[in-house]
Amino acid sequence: MKAIALNATLKTSDGDPSSTEKMLELLLSELEKEGVDGEIVRLADLNIKPGVKSDEGEDDDWPEVRSRVLAADILVLGTPVWLGQPSSVAKRALERMNAFLSEKDDGGRMVSYNRVAAVAVVGNEDGAHHISAELYQALNDVGFTLAPNAVCYWVGEAMGGTDFKELDKTPDPVSSAATMLARNTVHLARLLKANVYPPVS
Repeated sequence: MKAIALNATLKTSDGDPSSTEKMLELLLSELEKEGVDGEIVRLADLNIKPGVKSDEGEDDDWPEVRSRVLAADILVLGTPVWLGQPSSVAKRALERMNAFLSEKDDGGRMVSYNRVAAVAVVGNEDGAHHISAELYQALNDVGFTLAPNAVCYWVGEAMGGTDFKELDKTPDPVSSAATMLARNTVHLARLLKANVYPPVS
């Protein structure tokens, strides 16, 4: 099985380290224990044009990301908290996946059907539950299925100065949530791989 993790940090790879990257690395390590190969794509490194189509023309990097998303069994969307919201980069990725609504297979199912999604959130303020609710709904709208407890998050003290990437040790509740996310998500992905959704038409 394969997983792709979309890192929706606002930082490019040549900038400061990303707490979102650290969280996604934790989740991919847990998924690997369940027999899943994973990769991380840092969206800020790419030219992902605004729009709601799968291809927005010349120099658009989204078509390559889209093909990797559809080649995976599991999608993990990771975002930092900004102004209590998912990042603009995360929202852009979801806007581009909006194209799945009109892209159907021979059975009338969205091309994203039979894939499982999960969410990762990091930040220094409240908002993890709000963000996971927002992303859950959007991911489900564009055809992904979500397992129970399909979010892993860490939020520091409000107006604090410590980032997740700066922690010496991953807190036990975060580790436990990562393990549960991996087990439940992989279990669901295996079920869907063996027994896909029925045709719509």
